[in-house]
Amino acid sequence: MVRHQKIHFIAIGGSIMHSLAIELKRQGWEVSGSDDDIFEPSRSRLAAHELLPEKEGWFPERVHNGLDAVIVGMHAKADNPELQKAQTLGIPVYSFPEFIYRFAEDKQRIVVAGSHGKTTITSMIMHVLHHYGRSFDYVVGAKVEGFENNLRLSEEAPVIVIEGDEYPAAVFSPEPKFCYYHPHITVISGIAWDHANVYPEEAVYVQQFEKLADLGSVKAGSIVYNKEDARLSRIVEGKERPDVSLIAYETHPYRVQNGRYELKLPDKCYLPVEVFGKHNMANIAAAKAVCLRIGITEDMFYEAIRSFKGAQRRLQLISENGSVSVFSDFAHAPSKVRASIAAVKERNPDRRLLACLELHSYSSLNQAFLPQYADSMKAAEVRVVYFNPKKLKQKGLPDLQADTIRRAFNDPDLHVFDDSQAMQAFIEKHVEPGMNVLLMSSGNFDNLDLQAVGQKLCINS
Repeated sequence: MVRHQKIHFIAIGGSIMHSLAIELKRQGWEVSGSDDDIFEPSRSRLAAHELLPEKEGWFPERVHNGLDAVIVGMHAKADNPELQKAQTLGIPVYSFPEFIYRFAEDKQRIVVAGSHGKTTITSMIMHVLHHYGRSFDYVVGAKVEGFENNLRLSEEAPVIVIEGDEYPAAVFSPEPKFCYYHPHITVISGIAWDHANVYPEEAVYVQQFEKLADLGSVKAGSIVYNKEDARLSRIVEGKERPDVSLIAYETHPYRVQNGRYELKLPDKCYLPVEVFGKHNMANIAAAKAVCLRIGITEDMFYEAIRSFKGAQRRLQLISENGSVSVFSDFAHAPSKVRASIAAVKERNPDRRLLACLELHSYSSLNQAFLPQYADSMKAAEVRVVYFNPKKLKQKGLPDLQADTIRRAFNDPDLHVFDDSQAMQAFIEKHVEPGMNVLLMSSGNFDNLDLQAVGQKLCINS
């Protein structure tokens, strides 16, 4: 791909689209963009780089023959006037993953997929490579300590590490994003139904990972997979090819000492790490398997991983006072909710837990999908669910009743709120010394300042 072109973004406000726009401008590309709705933090970041559109909406006149290419985000529809204009003019049109592949065609491509853990595994690989000063590019779905942007593309890096999700790439590229990257090393962390708005049946969702396993890797590549996931193992092992190595991993051996997680090393010594939870010990095993394939020795991996503090909003400790710890987590799908609650309970088994989940995604607000959450929060002593009625309207979903949610969760003692202030007041009233708090959402609890909430809980407890 010719570098330093004139490029236009349709749906520039997307969480990863705006990061790509910023990165290309940083490299000297001439970048423009449009969107009909831009939220924080995309809005502030685009403004800081002088990329925020003057007006929200779609403007066909912004698409012209002077452009070298157009990149289209997921929420742009087929009748988008800017997309139609680009197609009429014959301007090259790419989805996000198609563009990344074109840019990184000559690089070794590592793609991390799976229903859970992909952001953390990607971040761990990035952290290890960064620790040793390796040159690499990356695409990741969260802020990672030590990295300014969610995305880096360069001329010189020989490797790119990509978080590859299963959501469709674009309206004209309906396959999952991870299918477009053509990886040399594929990681699949596990399969648990999600994205019910796109994959209304679990079988259809699972088929997307079968496609990924069918694609496998380029010749002489590798598939790294979690052998503790029986369904995933059947899929991957059923696609065995002589030119692709299958590398199975399982949860790294560990112990918990006074709330601190320690990896059991091959020499039977123990190495303390900053992250916690059984699922993160599995994520470490996946990251290690990849690093061993790209020139990082086992000793080097352990030396680097001990300082990894986690990706932003992935089981992040936001406040503590000695007897109360408050965590924020991106967990939203049922498997993630179970894993995050289990992690906090395992970290501090002697403390009671107040777990609060926001139903924010389409799947979590969909009454047909809600029963997937049955018993997912039962390990917590106090269980709270919040949803914003405005989100139901935005997603075209019918109203939800508290009793409907309780039945779906199989939990008559579940505390359900549709007002974030009332939810916060309830939490403040019920938190006491010797109790942890876990706030889980892929949203923001109707713009609550979670850092301030955590600090207040610790001051008042």
